[in-house]
Amino acid sequence: MSTAEPLPPAALLRRALGVLTEMAPAAIELGEVFTAAGHELALVGGPVRDAFLGRASADLDFATSASPDETQRLLARWGDAHWDIGKEFGTIGARRFGRDGADDVVVEVTTYRTDEYDPSSRKPVVAFGDTLDGDLSRRDFTVNAMAVRLPDLTFVDPFGGLTDLAAGVLRTPIEPERSFDDDPLRMLRAARFAAQLGFSVEDATRAAIEQMASRLDIVSAERVQAELTKLLCAASPREGLRVLVDTGMADQVLPELPALRLEIDEHHRHKDVYEHSLIVLDQAIAQETGPDGAVPAPDLVLRLAALLHDIGKPATRRFEPGGGVSFHHHEVVGAKLVAKRLRALKFEKHVVKDVARLVELHLRFHGYGDGAWTDSAVRRYVTDAGPLLERLHRLTRADCTTRNKRKAKGLSDAYTDLEQRIAQLREQEEIDAIRPDLDGTQIMAVLGIAPGRQVGEAYQHLLALRMEHGPLGEERAADELRAWWGARQG
Repeated sequence: MSTAEPLPPAALLRRALGVLTEMAPAAIELGEVFTAAGHELALVGGPVRDAFLGRASADLDFATSASPDETQRLLARWGDAHWDIGKEFGTIGARRFGRDGADDVVVEVTTYRTDEYDPSSRKPVVAFGDTLDGDLSRRDFTVNAMAVRLPDLTFVDPFGGLTDLAAGVLRTPIEPERSFDDDPLRMLRAARFAAQLGFSVEDATRAAIEQMASRLDIVSAERVQAELTKLLCAASPREGLRVLVDTGMADQVLPELPALRLEIDEHHRHKDVYEHSLIVLDQAIAQETGPDGAVPAPDLVLRLAALLHDIGKPATRRFEPGGGVSFHHHEVVGAKLVAKRLRALKFEKHVVKDVARLVELHLRFHGYGDGAWTDSAVRRYVTDAGPLLERLHRLTRADCTTRNKRKAKGLSDAYTDLEQRIAQLREQEEIDAIRPDLDGTQIMAVLGIAPGRQVGEAYQHLLALRMEHGPLGEERAADELRAWWGARQG
C-alpha cells in the first residue's frame, strides 16, 4: 500500500489545479503556439502526476501531433534556446529564460509515438503515432498516463490513472504482459516508483513481472543502472528493493542481493543477512546530511555500500564446531564482488572504486572497543579511508543493528571515542594526508643515491615511521633514515 495518506480523486484534482495554475502561463502560451500552427499539445507524464501529488515540476514534458521538424521550428520561435539530441526518438527540447526574476522554463516536446522491442534487440523501435490516447497507452503505468490538453487545460485520463493515484497503486495502461514485452525496463520502473512514491504494485501487474523477469536480459546495462540509481536515491529504497527481490527481477540485475536471504547472520540478530542489509541501508540514509554537510543526501556511494557490504558472506560461510557460523574475510571477497557487479552495470569508475573500498573497510573498526588502539592504528584508519572517511563513519555506525540496547550503546560510545581520537590527532598533525617528513629529493640528498627503486623503499620506511610515531621533524627523520640505510648496507 502507499505510504502516503490517500486522497479521493476529487481532492487530488483540486490540488493539481492549483499546481498547474502556477505552471500554466508558459505552458498555456506554448499550447497556443502549437494550436495556432494546427497541432495538438498536451502536458504529459511525471509533471501531471506530480501536480496531483502537490509538487510543481521545473522540467515539463509534452506530447504533440506535430512532427519533430515542425516541433523544432515552433520551439525555436518560443524559447531562447533549443536542442535536438533526442530527435530520432521524436523529442525536441527548449529553454525559456526566466522573466522578472522567475526560474527558467525547460520543456521537452515529443511527437505522439508508439515503441516496442524486437525480441533480439536491446534498443526500442520507435514509430510515431497520431493520437494522444494512443501515446498515453504506451506509458509505463496509469499514474504516468494522464495528460492535460493545452491551452484549454482539459484533463485527459483514458486509463484511470487518477483513481490509481488516489489508491497508491501501480498498474499498466494496457495488458501488463504486452506492456512489458514492448519494453521490459518498465518492470524495473515498477520497483523504482515503489521506492519514489511508496506505491504498491497491482496484483496482475506483479504477476506479469514475476513471469517475465527474465526478459530484462535484453535491456542494456546502462538503462538498468539508471533505474537502479534512481531507486537507491529515492525516499524509500527499501520498498523498491523488496519489489526487485520478491518478483525475481533482482535475480536478473543484482543477483548478489537475493542471495543474502540464504545466509543467517552469525549472531542470529536478524532473520537473514538480506534483512540486516536493508536495515543498514535505512540507518545509513538516516545519517546523510543536508547539502552543506559532509555527506549530502542522497549519497549513492554510501547507499550502495550499505546495501552490498555483506555480499561476500555467501561465499565465505563456514559452519564451525559447536554450531557457530563464520564469514572470515567476507569484506575482502565482498569488495571484489561489488566491483565486478558495479562494473557490469556500467557504474562510473569512481563509484565502483569508492563502494568497493568502503565494503573492504567496513569491518576495520571491529575490535576497537576491546583494547585501546595506538595512535598509529588511528592514523592508518584515517589514511586507508582517505576521502571516504565520513562515509566510513556512517557505514560503520549503520552496521550496528543489534537489538541489545546495552551492546548498541557500547559500540556507539566506542566509535564516538574513535572520532574524538581522530579529531585530537587532527589538531596535532595533518593526518588526512600523511606523508614522510622527507620527500624523494631530500631522501636522495641524505643518502647520496640516484633516482630508483631504493628511493621508493626509503620513502616507505619513513612513511611507516611517520605512521607509528607521528611527525618526526626533518633532522630526526634524516638520522633514522641514515641508521636504516646503514643497517641495510652492513
